[in-house]
Amino acid sequence: MSDPTPVFDDLRAESEELDRLVAELSGERWALPTPAPGWTVAHQIAHLAWTDRAALVAVTDEKGFGALVERALSAPESFVDEGAEEGARLPPEELLGAWREGRAALDRALRQSAPGARFPWYGPPMSAASMATARLMETWAHGLDVAGALGVTPTPTDRLRHIARIGVRTRDFAFGVHRLTPPTDDVRVELTGPSGDLWTYGPEDAPQRVTGPALDFCLLVTQRAHRADLAVRAEGQDADRWLDIAQAFAGPPGNGRPPRETTR
Repeated sequence: MSDPTPVFDDLRAESEELDRLVAELSGERWALPTPAPGWTVAHQIAHLAWTDRAALVAVTDEKGFGALVERALSAPESFVDEGAEEGARLPPEELLGAWREGRAALDRALRQSAPGARFPWYGPPMSAASMATARLMETWAHGLDVAGALGVTPTPTDRLRHIARIGVRTRDFAFGVHRLTPPTDDVRVELTGPSGDLWTYGPEDAPQRVTGPALDFCLLVTQRAHRADLAVRAEGQDADRWLDIAQAFAGPPGNGRPPRETTR
C-alpha cells in the first residue's frame, strides 16, 4: 500500500463507531456478557485498550516490545485474558478514557512513522499500514461482540475491504498455526462488498476459489461466526480446508464460535 492514510482514517472511523456504542452505557451494561465466553463489554474494550498499548510500544520502543513478547511466551495461554481482566476491573469511565488515550497515541505514532518502516509483533513484523489493518480488524471483531451484548446489529461498511485483504493474506499463516503445510496452489477470492462492488484477490485462473459476501468472509476469518452459518463457498480441496481453519489474527488457533443450531 503506497499511501497508508486511508487505512489510518478507517481505523479511526471504526474506533469512533464503537466508541459511540459504549460512551453512554451505565455501569450495569458494561458488565453485560458478550458472545465471547467469560468476557463482558468491559473485557472487550479493555482488550482493545491493552492491544493498542502493545501496538504503540511496538511502533515506538522495539526493545520494550521485546519484553512484552517474553511475558507473552511465559504464559501463552493466559496473557490475553489477563490483560482484558486487568482492564475490566477499572471503573468504566477510567477504562473508556484509557482506551481513547491509547488509540489516539497509536494513531499519531503510525502517521508519524517513517515510510517503509516495519515493526515487531506477536506474529511476523508489520508495516504501519498492516499494523493499522490489524487494529481495524480487531476493533471491528470485538465491536461485533459488544454489539451482540447490547442487542445491536451494526451496518457493514466498505471498511471491511481491509479486513478481507488481511484475511486473504493470512491463508498460509492459518495453515501454519495448525501445524499444516500451506498449499502451493494459488487461490482466487471473489467477495461482494457491502456497496455491491466485487473485491477480487489472486489470479483469475487459479485452480482454487473462494466466493461469497465480504461480510461473511470477514466474520469467518475473525472467527465471529461458524462456517456453517455463512454464505462463503470453496471450490477445491485446499480452499475448502482453508475455510475450516481461517484465522486472520495473531496467536494460537482460536476456538471459533459454534454453529447457531447448537446454541438454541
